[in-house]
Amino acid sequence: MIVVDLPGHGKTKTPPKDMEACCSDLHALFHYLKLDSFHLAGYSMGGRTALSYAMQYPKDLHSLILESASPGLADKQEQAKRRDQDEKLASWLEKEGLVPFVDYWENMPLFQTQRRLPKEKQRTIRNERLNQQVEGLSNSLKHMGTGKQPNWWPHLFKVKIPVLLLAGELDEKFIAINKRMAKQLPKAKLEIIKQAGHAIHVEQSEVFGKIVHGFIQSIT
Repeated sequence: MIVVDLPGHGKTKTPPKDMEACCSDLHALFHYLKLDSFHLAGYSMGGRTALSYAMQYPKDLHSLILESASPGLADKQEQAKRRDQDEKLASWLEKEGLVPFVDYWENMPLFQTQRRLPKEKQRTIRNERLNQQVEGLSNSLKHMGTGKQPNWWPHLFKVKIPVLLLAGELDEKFIAINKRMAKQLPKAKLEIIKQAGHAIHVEQSEVFGKIVHGFIQSIT
């Protein structure tokens, strides 16, 4: 299993990258590692990136696993609104620093279900967030946000490989998105995970692992 830190996260330090450039870098990395055919999994922004990769380099992939992901925004006004929101958030992050940003992020409705996790696990997640870099996260918001990525809704029918879609039962927004995706992807399987919100792999890690492993076994 190869785990890649996307631009602005973990140990990946790079000039600002948009989605297309990020996928090009990933393609170069996978080629360097001599990966001929592989399963590509991504969560949230990583899921949007994985789907974008599939659109640009479809011959590389054996399957896609998309956790709490979306194909972007179809409405141009919504795209512009989201870009404006992300740019303002990035500017606020640069001004105020990482701790207030993490406080804000943890209190987003999307992540409220994580408050049910054991305190120790919540501390681990917070420490991971606090280990990110302001510049990297700011660039990620500006250049790889939902409003900046291509709108893949009209192109989902082109994805011919098996796709596993995962959404938490407490994440109503992404359940709706993934139900729409499932209808348009030719070989999609949608799993809605009980007692989980947006971050299924964190909130129901064992169930998540079993489902992903089972999906991969079923198509190999």
